Amino acid sequence: MHLDVLDLRNFYYRTGLGRAAQRVLREQVTRFWPEAKAQTVVGFGFAVPMLRPYLGQARRVVGLMPGPQGVMPWPAGQPNVSVLCEETLWPLQTGQADKLLVLHGLETSENPSRLLEECARVLAPGGRALFIVPNRRGMWLRRDKTPFGFGRPYSLGQLEAQLRRHGFVPERHRGALFQPPSERKFWLKLGPLIERNGQRLSSGIAGGVLMVEASKEAFIRPSGLVEAARRPMRILEGVTKPAAKPVAGFDVSSRLK
Repeated sequence: MHLDVLDLRNFYYRTGLGRAAQRVLREQVTRFWPEAKAQTVVGFGFAVPMLRPYLGQARRVVGLMPGPQGVMPWPAGQPNVSVLCEETLWPLQTGQADKLLVLHGLETSENPSRLLEECARVLAPGGRALFIVPNRRGMWLRRDKTPFGFGRPYSLGQLEAQLRRHGFVPERHRGALFQPPSERKFWLKLGPLIERNGQRLSSGIAGGVLMVEASKEAFIRPSGLVEAARRPMRILEGVTKPAAKPVAGFDVSSRLK
């Protein structure tokens, strides 16, 4: 079940822990994607706080928000780029997105397979998708006062396997949110130091979230129907072949000698 857009907005923009998480995740997103000049950048779920660095350089920025979550105008004080949409039916052309960021979308989806199919549809050839999900081993999963305490958490192997099943090729991964999910000033102050140390020590097995960048497969895998068609037809199995009737005045055995 998707979280409510008001709860997400309040966390990221009105709490100290949420602002710290926003800062960390945005920094990591820009490490994956330093620039997006003349590209179309799409976010799904509640990804808009991480898209701000691309507003001034991308050809187009689109923030897709699923109906069960709700939508809010974004960015404040600028022309709105947020769009309310069906979870698995986006108002985008096939191959339109050069960069696709999914945050608070996959783990809360009621139909993750269909959602990943839609992600693959809109991603352009040569494009990149970045999936951010709660880490099954992370501390943030155990704190339901944050958005990362909801939905289905993933291990790195689980996420990469699911992406491969839907036509994606995992390219790079990273962990983030190593600081404790606490509003106490002590931990908020130490947050940047903990995050730097965590990034040096972990490649994805720790941290509150997993971040996996993936590309789209360059070929289409054969479906089960195609594989079945390649096998010999069996529709005549079990049918007895009738014996040949001799032709009057014609000796078959004599012709074979």
